Amino acid sequence: MRKRILSAWAVALLLGQVSLAHAQENEESHFWASTQIRTRGEYRNGALSPRGEGDKPAGFINERARLTLGYERKKLSLKFSAQHVGVWGQDALVDKNGRFILNEAWAAFHLNDSWFMQLGRQSLVYDDERILGGLDWNVAGRYHDALKIGYRHGGLQLDGIFAFNQNDETLIGGTYYDSSKTKLYKNMQTLWYHYDFASVPVKLSVLAMNLGQEGGDAETRKSDTQYMQTMGTYVQFTPASWSLSGSFYYQTGKNVSARKVSAFMGSVRASYSINDSWTVNVGTDYLSGSKKSDGTYRAFNPLYGTHHKFYGAMDYFYASDFVNGYAPGLSDTQIGVGYKVSSSVSMGLNYHYFATGVKLESLNRTLGSELDYQLDWKIMKDVSLSVGYSLMRGTSTMDVVKGGNHKSWQDWGWVSLKRQSDSFQKNNSYVRNKKGQGLFHIEGAVLVLYIMPFMAFRFSSM
Repeated sequence: MRKRILSAWAVALLLGQVSLAHAQENEESHFWASTQIRTRGEYRNGALSPRGEGDKPAGFINERARLTLGYERKKLSLKFSAQHVGVWGQDALVDKNGRFILNEAWAAFHLNDSWFMQLGRQSLVYDDERILGGLDWNVAGRYHDALKIGYRHGGLQLDGIFAFNQNDETLIGGTYYDSSKTKLYKNMQTLWYHYDFASVPVKLSVLAMNLGQEGGDAETRKSDTQYMQTMGTYVQFTPASWSLSGSFYYQTGKNVSARKVSAFMGSVRASYSINDSWTVNVGTDYLSGSKKSDGTYRAFNPLYGTHHKFYGAMDYFYASDFVNGYAPGLSDTQIGVGYKVSSSVSMGLNYHYFATGVKLESLNRTLGSELDYQLDWKIMKDVSLSVGYSLMRGTSTMDVVKGGNHKSWQDWGWVSLKRQSDSFQKNNSYVRNKKGQGLFHIEGAVLVLYIMPFMAFRFSSM
C-alpha cells in the first residue's frame, strides 16, 4: 500500500511540473468561483393550472444550492457548475443518494480574438428569451448539451449551435431517441445573428432554427425524425427614457406527429421611465392557435423560451399544457407600472388580459385576467428578498382548455431569499521566487492539492 501511495504522490508531483511549465510561459490566467443559495416558499391555490371546485391549496419550500467554478486564460475558458435542487423534506435526514448534479460543464476554445468554440452542457440564452431562455425562475434552470461556434467583433455577434441527443451509449439499433422524460429534441441546428448599431440605440437579432424531433415508435425503436423550422427577428430600440421592442417568428415543416406546420407569433412592448422612481409599460403578444379540424397545425410552439417572463406569473400558458387536445394559441394584452421605493427596494404591478389565439367552436375567446404583484428588496450586496402574489379570474372557456373551475378562487403567493456571492478572481499567473523564475502555478497547485487525496485512495484500493 505504501508503494501505491508513493506512486500517487509521484503522479501529483508530475502534474505539478506540468503546471510549472505552463506558468513559465508567463501567460496571464485566473480562477473564479461563485456560490448561490436560493430558498423559495410557495402557496399554490391555482398556479400553473386552475384548481377544481373543492381542491385544497398546496404549500412547499424548494431550494437551489449552486457552486460554480471557472478558469480562464488567453485561449481557453472552463466552467463547471454543480447544484442540489429539491423540496424541503424530499430527502431523508440521513441521505445516501442525494441529487447533487453537474448542471453546467463546458470548455470554450478561443481560436483568435473573434472566433471561439464552446462545447459541453451549457445555458442557451438569446435576446429576450422567447425562443431560447435560461428558465432561471425554475429551481433547476435549463441547460443544453451542445456545440456552439461563435464570432464576436465590435457590435456583431454570430452563433452556430449544434446538438445531437441519445438516451444511452447504444451499440446497435439505430438512433431512436425516447424524449418522453427529457422533453427534448433529437437534434438541433441554430444560427443566431445579432448587431448593435453604433450610431443609433438599436439592437437587431435574427434567428433560424432547425429542430429534429423523434416521431418514431418506442416499442420497435424505429426512428422517424420530424423536422420543424423556426425563423424570425427581435428588435430593440431604447431612445432616452423609452424602451421599445418587438419580435416576430414563423414556424414551418412538421411537428412530432408528422403534421404539417404553419404558425407564427408576434410581440410588441413599450416602457417609459417617467422619472427616477416611476415606470409604465404596455405590450401585446399573439401566438397563433389551431382548431381540431385543421389539416395544417397552426399552433405556435415557443419551444425553449422562458415563458414565465411573458405570459403571466402564474404560468398557465406554455409552462403548463392545454388539456383535452386543445391548442388554441394565446392573445395576451398587458399593462403595468413599476415603482422604485429606494435604491434597494422596488415593486411592480402587472395586469394581463388573456384570450385564445383562434376562435373555437361554441366557445368565447376570453380566457380571463391575471394580476401580478412583486416586491424586490436588496438587503445587502449579496442578499436579496423577493415577495410575490398573483390572482387569476378565469372564464368558462378557461375551464374547457385548461381544466379546473373558474368559479373557484385562483391565487398564488411566494417569498424567495437569495444569496449570490460576488465572483472571486485571482489574476496572478504564478508565484515568483527571488530570481524572478516561476515557482508554482496557483491553479495547478489548487488542482493537485484537490485530487491528491482521491488519487491516493484510488491507488491504495487497487
